[in-house]
Amino acid sequence: MKKVLVFAGAALIALCTIGCSKKAEKGEFTIEKGLFKVGMEIGYPPLEYYDVDGKTPMGFDVELSKLLAKKMGLEAEVIDTAWDGIFAGLETNKYDAVIAGATITDERKNSMDFSVPYVGNGQALILKKDSKLAVSKPEDLTGLKVAYQAETTSDFFMEKLAAKGLKFEPCEFDKVLNAYDELAFGRCDVVISDALVSAAYLGPDSKFKCVWVGEADDFFGVAVKKGNTVLVDKVNQALKELAADGTLSELSKKIFGADLIAVK
Repeated sequence: MKKVLVFAGAALIALCTIGCSKKAEKGEFTIEKGLFKVGMEIGYPPLEYYDVDGKTPMGFDVELSKLLAKKMGLEAEVIDTAWDGIFAGLETNKYDAVIAGATITDERKNSMDFSVPYVGNGQALILKKDSKLAVSKPEDLTGLKVAYQAETTSDFFMEKLAAKGLKFEPCEFDKVLNAYDELAFGRCDVVISDALVSAAYLGPDSKFKCVWVGEADDFFGVAVKKGNTVLVDKVNQALKELAADGTLSELSKKIFGADLIAVK
């Protein structure tokens, strides 16, 4: 009996080893054949968020990922990733691209490649609708508690203001929705976030109001691992075709309420 069990165990290990060692076939310009794996932080509405079921990814970047994948003859696979490690995941081949409201910057271009810009974005200052604070521009934030998501363009924007002498109390969060929750509960005075993101929190029945929007001074692009020029070219071609036939403009109007497409 013992010998039978040993033999059966050895066979089971052998089968497991064969099954576990089988790797997905690599695609021509993607990690896995037939798939376009996209990393995004699914907690950044209206760019990416979960539906009421808590499972289904939705938002502009989710739909854009599907459109790009289809144009390239692939199927999109969205991978929810914390923002603070999202670019490290790109470097270590956890996904083919980052489509997550990623601003194109010179610093980032040193370590990754970007597509052409697909959307332009500025910063917005958001107060509670019943707030009596005299805030109409960034310079009015002196002495106030300002909430925003860490390691984002909002964070960088506030760092620049601080470097110029603005004194405020920073309230940094891992997710932008936590910053808005902080404002809703009255634990901060104002939220600064991407104007595109603020669109998800404003409207006739909103608890908030927008008091200032800056000009589009940063642009979102699809981030790809450094050196994968084939994928960058494929994505750029797909973006230009989707812009030319009006698909991206329609998507922008549906999600943001305006045509903010920057593809040329």
